[in-house]
Amino acid sequence: MARTKNMGKSQKQTRKSSKLNNKKNLLPTIIPIIILSILLIIIILFLINNILLIDKYTKDNKLLHTSLDKSKNNNVKIKEELTKLDKEYNDYLIIDESIKKTKDEVFKLAKDAEKKINSNESNNYKIAYLTFDDGPYYLTDKVLKILKDKAVKATFFTIGLDKDICYDNKNKSCFDTYKKIVDNNHTIANHTYSHAIFRGLYSSSNNFITQVKLQQDLIEKRTGIKTNILRFPGGSTTANALAKSEVNNIKSKLKEMGYGWVDWTAQDGDGGYLPNYDIAWSNFTKSINEPIEVVLFHDYSEITASMLPNAIDYLEERNYILLPLFYESIKVNK
Repeated sequence: MARTKNMGKSQKQTRKSSKLNNKKNLLPTIIPIIILSILLIIIILFLINNILLIDKYTKDNKLLHTSLDKSKNNNVKIKEELTKLDKEYNDYLIIDESIKKTKDEVFKLAKDAEKKINSNESNNYKIAYLTFDDGPYYLTDKVLKILKDKAVKATFFTIGLDKDICYDNKNKSCFDTYKKIVDNNHTIANHTYSHAIFRGLYSSSNNFITQVKLQQDLIEKRTGIKTNILRFPGGSTTANALAKSEVNNIKSKLKEMGYGWVDWTAQDGDGGYLPNYDIAWSNFTKSINEPIEVVLFHDYSEITASMLPNAIDYLEERNYILLPLFYESIKVNK
């Protein structure tokens, strides 16, 4: 019995040992499989990740190409616009040069005509220079339109003090009006910066020339034009009376600066008290009696603006050629 029990125990131990040995024998086979499985999972995850990255980069690349295409198209458009702008600018320079050449030719003819008229060689034609003082004003735009509609060029003696806000319309700016005058091919001229006749303008030659230089700089800055024609505020008679001994010094300095100055021979009286159209018209027509007229108007006067079309017709019907002033004109004192 004891022997049988021992044999049973021995068989159980043998079976147990055999199972353990089998397990040990399986381990070398399972471990590589596990490792391979893990590696396979890592590789699969890596591949999936790369596929996702490739997809992302592909999309990004498409977007980048689209952006580059847009950029190229924009660059092409910009180049086309720059080419067009460059052409327009060159055309403008040609036109500007052509206008200058035409003006020079017109002024040369005007100078010859003045000589003939002055020496009584020509009775057929006369010359009138329309001039407007003290601007620009809000009303200047209306004056410019009338002149354009009538195909007439004039001269504007401008000042600068308090002109950015239009004196006759505080809600409007007159800043750009200087350029409008030039762009319409009128002559822009100097009337001193402040026009302060009774506030020290004529107290010394230095004060006066300072005011001239200030306005000269303003005109050049706003228009690109360096003017060389001046009208004394109040005219040369006022300058002589107020500047007295300084007036010759003032005129000498103006000459050194390349300026000529001009008065007027006809007017409608809008520089003073002007009650109505009829009186303005009477003043104007009675003052027109010379073969070469310099007509004084002010572009703040509604009466003058309303009368201007008729005044132009009146002069042209009497064989006056209407021109803008130029430095070489005999009416410009040098």
